[in-house]
Amino acid sequence: MSVVIPVYNEKTTIREICRRVKAADLVGEIVVVDDGSADGTREILGTLADDTVRIVLHDRNMGKGAALRTAFRHVTGDIIIVQDADLEYDPDQYPKLIRPILEGKADVVYGSRFVTGDYRRVLFFWHMVGNRFLTLLSNMFTNLNLTDMETGYKVFRSDTLRQITIEEDRFGFEPEITAKIAKLDARIYEVGISYSGRTYKEGKKIGWKDGFSALRCIVKYNLLR
Repeated sequence: MSVVIPVYNEKTTIREICRRVKAADLVGEIVVVDDGSADGTREILGTLADDTVRIVLHDRNMGKGAALRTAFRHVTGDIIIVQDADLEYDPDQYPKLIRPILEGKADVVYGSRFVTGDYRRVLFFWHMVGNRFLTLLSNMFTNLNLTDMETGYKVFRSDTLRQITIEEDRFGFEPEITAKIAKLDARIYEVGISYSGRTYKEGKKIGWKDGFSALRCIVKYNLLR
């Protein structure tokens, strides 16, 4: 199993998230792509590289989609998990995320923050409304019944992921990848996950402009491609 971690200015969390991912069962490699960090994250990453952790550096900040595009070129595992570099998503969730794939039921698994019996931090109402609206709109085009298209936890069989080329550089990755796996007729499962969201003061980066970009990507990759 390969875990890919896009990183941008996460000096306070990168060491801990790498520790947690390395401690998770079945993880064979971790590919960390630093997307032009300027806060000291790169210096920390230089101390973390080993036989399990591979570090790839972008010369400048290009966005989450660009970092994942780079990471996907370096993975060798049969299952690929996208792991954000902050501590919002807990690697202890990996067993439940990969179970549908290990049982031969799924090609792709989404970790839903909205269908869960697990804990989640209570935060922004309008973010929740925005996420659910974008998920609804995406579902209308893809004919899927996802509850959380924008989730950071997405898991892929490598042979499914190899059929997709990521074009979006920023957070448009989420609706783009969803549209493209829907067109592949991939078997998609959702599992409920815990979620410890953070505030903007704590480092959250996604904003309202990314919401408008997601709208554009939903139309672009469902109707125009």
